[in-house]
Amino acid sequence: MATFISVPLKKSSEVDLVKPLSKFVTATYPAGEEQGEYVRAVEELNKLRKNALGRPLDKHESSLEILLRYYDQLCAVEPKFPFSENQLCLTFTWKDAFDKGSLFGGSVKLALASLGYEKTCVLFNAAALASQIASEQNLDNDEGLKAAAKYYQLASGAFGHIKDTVLSALNREPTMDISPETVGTLSLIMLAQAQEVFFLKATSDKMKDAVIAKLANQAADFYGDAFKQCQYKDNLPKYFYFQEVLPVLAAKHCIMQANAELHQSVLAKQKKRFGEEIARLQHAAELVKTVASRYDEYVSVKDLSDKINRALTAAKKDNDFIYHDRVPEVKDLEHIGKAALVKATTITPPLSQKFTDLFEKMVPMAVQQSMSIYNQRKAETVNRLVGSMREATNLCNGVLASLNLPAALEDLSGDSIPQSIAEKARSIVQQGGLQSIEQLIKDLPELLTRNREILDESLKMLDDEETTDNELRTKFNQRWNRTPSGDLYKPLRAEGANFRNILDKAVQADQVVRDRYSAHCDMITLLCKPEDELNAAIPSANPTKTLQGSEVVNVLRSQLAQLDEMKKERETLEGEIKSVTFDMSTAFLTALAQDGAINEEQLSLSQLDQLYGSYNQRVQATLRTQEELLGQVQTSHQEFSSLKQSNTEANQREEVLKKLASAHDSYVEISSNLREGTKFYNDLTEILLKFQNKCSDIVFARKTERDELLKELQQSIAREPSAPSFNVPAYQSNPAAGPTPAPRTVFPQQPQQPQQAQQQPVAKPQPPARPPPPSFNPQAAATTPTNTPPTGPPANNPPPVVPPNQAQGPPYPTYQGYPGYFQMPMGYNPYAYGQYNMPNMPYMPYQATPGQGGYPGAPPAGQPYPGYPQQPPQQQPYYPQQ
Repeated sequence: MATFISVPLKKSSEVDLVKPLSKFVTATYPAGEEQGEYVRAVEELNKLRKNALGRPLDKHESSLEILLRYYDQLCAVEPKFPFSENQLCLTFTWKDAFDKGSLFGGSVKLALASLGYEKTCVLFNAAALASQIASEQNLDNDEGLKAAAKYYQLASGAFGHIKDTVLSALNREPTMDISPETVGTLSLIMLAQAQEVFFLKATSDKMKDAVIAKLANQAADFYGDAFKQCQYKDNLPKYFYFQEVLPVLAAKHCIMQANAELHQSVLAKQKKRFGEEIARLQHAAELVKTVASRYDEYVSVKDLSDKINRALTAAKKDNDFIYHDRVPEVKDLEHIGKAALVKATTITPPLSQKFTDLFEKMVPMAVQQSMSIYNQRKAETVNRLVGSMREATNLCNGVLASLNLPAALEDLSGDSIPQSIAEKARSIVQQGGLQSIEQLIKDLPELLTRNREILDESLKMLDDEETTDNELRTKFNQRWNRTPSGDLYKPLRAEGANFRNILDKAVQADQVVRDRYSAHCDMITLLCKPEDELNAAIPSANPTKTLQGSEVVNVLRSQLAQLDEMKKERETLEGEIKSVTFDMSTAFLTALAQDGAINEEQLSLSQLDQLYGSYNQRVQATLRTQEELLGQVQTSHQEFSSLKQSNTEANQREEVLKKLASAHDSYVEISSNLREGTKFYNDLTEILLKFQNKCSDIVFARKTERDELLKELQQSIAREPSAPSFNVPAYQSNPAAGPTPAPRTVFPQQPQQPQQAQQQPVAKPQPPARPPPPSFNPQAAATTPTNTPPTGPPANNPPPVVPPNQAQGPPYPTYQGYPGYFQMPMGYNPYAYGQYNMPNMPYMPYQATPGQGGYPGAPPAGQPYPGYPQQPPQQQPYYPQQ
């Protein structure tokens, strides 16, 4: 391992961002230039992810820039799309950076439908790549030192940011590499290495020894903290990565402390504290000796050791011959100060140098949601104003129809069709008559059935997936650790229930329209007939021409004209109310930028009051005017009725004319209701299709997540032991007596029964004959048999014993008289071939026991060892000779 520690990158599975994001864009924004621009931005985002995560990255600043740009884009796009399990569901799968897995199980990975998880893993990779780039810098020049310090501080800040945000971003237990304790440890390691770079810079610039000592002591403190946190976490030391990191941290702690003591000793010499100088140099020498004895395979301290020893020798010589200053104990020395010149980089996007938001024009989801609620409030306001005017107009028409106005004023002759009735009949014929209404009524059930089928199919998809999820949860119990589908689908089911309630109300409204049509069908049919047939169907009455020029008739006609003028004003006013527009997105964006949140209710109500306050006053004025005019019309009509000649024929004629006027009004209202109903069903179809797509997307994402989880469970089951442990039979653990090699070098061979055992007859059937043992092949010496332990030398000379594992504990120095021992860099087997010829291992000569002869030397080539039983000459040797 290099002197500086770097972190490996996480690996991600490929994710298609184009399909789900493009679906959301096309469903949310109207077709046009804006929608096309957003779809192209989605494709660019997908390419950016492939460049950042879909290929190996070089240890270069340009690769880090790509990662940081993708991270910035994720931060920018997060508030603009509804990323969640039950809305825009994108499942991201990442492998653990440190767990390399097993042969059958594969490495540990986690799949989550969370953009926060993707951001966390991308930032982890950015920090890991920054550590790798820093470790590749040339520390012999200022540019390399500055770059290394910059990237180590960036890595420390990124790891620290993950530590603070990972649990809230994931809402579940993360993998071990991005857990708070792991990234917290990595952040400390990166900060310690950045401090060490500053120490190297100060040393190369030949700054004052007091400053260098403080920098080195601070670096030692950082390394010590990182070592403790790494060592005392229960789950970190199990990783091979941290097993390799631990000794480096311990060695660096000692080296930095030794450097601090070395430079502080120079300061003591300048102050003529020669005893303190020697004490500090001795302490530094002990620290360096600890590193050399325990961690020499990781960090070389030969140059530092020589430098300290030369200074110590000179200081002792001068003190012994000249100064004779007392050398204090290390514990009595004054503590060296600390100077921290490093600080973890604060993670505030954008982190990349040339970042441009691909979705710059798209408003955040908070603004979109506020706009949606505002539009609902605006629609309610418009419907309330328009609805109140229409209701008043219908009331006015109903009152006039009950008074047979204006037909009563036009029917003074008593034997012709009143002009108003003739106009109403022509109006009905022009609008299509009965055929148009009957066609609209016929179309309604088909539209209703189509909408119900879409809704039922959408909910059935949710039901089927939830049933499968519950079955797997019952099968795997606690291992099925994903969000239950029943909890996840609650918003969708509530939305579906709302749609079903809307359809039920629509069915009731359709029935009301049908009943009204049935009640007026006969009169509407009469109005659709030719004029002569219509005139013949209306009873005739005695003429009342005497009222032709009376004052009452003139007053009534004036009042009816005022009512007609009021109705026209209402139509104009309704058009003005519907045409009011205002862009609230600017106000919402401003509020979001200033306060970080949007008080939609306050902003919307205030703006709507400004927009529709004057219209509301005008509507109320027309309602008051209508009430006054209707009162006057009723009074005048009473006077008009008292002057008319009253008889049976006249009453029958007036009753028919009333019904015809009412039928016309009902025809107009029924036609309007049916067209609105048709439009309602068609609009609802589009909404239900979007709902169906939403259900389809989330079910597809859940199926993908289910397949990934099933695969992980199969791998974890494969890693588990297939059967409980059992005892090995005695004949396998204690082989029969036979030729036993000396406990030196063992070569692999095919299992073979000893000769004596083969010659003895046995009672039970024998297995098939084994093949003869293979001849010696040098390449076969690569493995060591495990099922036949060799017998050791004579009983008074015990076999080699595996030395106890040396703990990587706090890096205390070894003291004189306790030389320390070497730690094996891998699992130690005293019988392994070439044990004492391994590289980087000192030769340990055999120490003979007093009074006992040593092992005989190796015989000449091709001859056996003396004193051991020999194989029959016709067979090959059981063990190949050395």
